[in-house]
This record gives sequence, C-alpha cells and structure tokens, in this order.
Amino acid sequence: MARIKGAIMTRKRRNKVLKLAKGYYGSKHALFKTAKQAVMKSGNYAYIGRKLKKRDFRKLWITRISAACKLNGMNYSTFMNGLKKADINLNRKMLSEIAIADPAAFTALTEKAKAALN
Repeated sequence: MARIKGAIMTRKRRNKVLKLAKGYYGSKHALFKTAKQAVMKSGNYAYIGRKLKKRDFRKLWITRISAACKLNGMNYSTFMNGLKKADINLNRKMLSEIAIADPAAFTALTEKAKAALN
C-alpha cells in the first residue's frame, strides 16, 4: 500500500492557527511556533474574560442600585431585603435600568421595600 503524505493537512492546520493570529504584533502573526503560543494564550484570556465580564456587570449594577438607594435614604442591603420581603422579584440588571431610566419608579420601589420592612 502506498504511503500517504500529510503535507496538505499539516498546511491546513498551520494556516488555521495563523489565521487566528492575524493582526498580532511582530512575528506572532507570521511564524507558526510563536503564533501557536500566542493563540493558545489569547484563547485562555478570552475564556477568563467571559467569566470576568459577568462579575464586572453585576458589580456595576449593584453600584448603580446602591447609589439610587442612597438618594432615597436607604442602603443597598436593606433595600434588597425589603424587596425580598415585599415579594418583588426583579433582578439587579432590571433594577439598575429602572434606577437610571425612571427614578420615580425606583422611588416607589424603595417605598414598598421600606413598608415591607416595618
């Protein structure tokens, strides 16, 4: 049986890595060995970044809600506790959007939270 040479698949595999490294600085976009290392590293950073993005947004929403609560004479933790006791199920993303877009509605929410605590 004839021997099958792997040049086509090797070239394909290498080109795939080099395509992912397009735009990288210096030899990282041109040389396979350095490009492969850079692509692996950037893949790890991207994976970690997808996890960090969720944390960062949650942190931002909590900061916005906290600032809006302080304007209404409450702190964040008592506000969230009051909402839970008043059986108002809004996530932090929606609460922060309400705090920005409709301060009157947020004030009404803080009043309901205060009433549920008493």
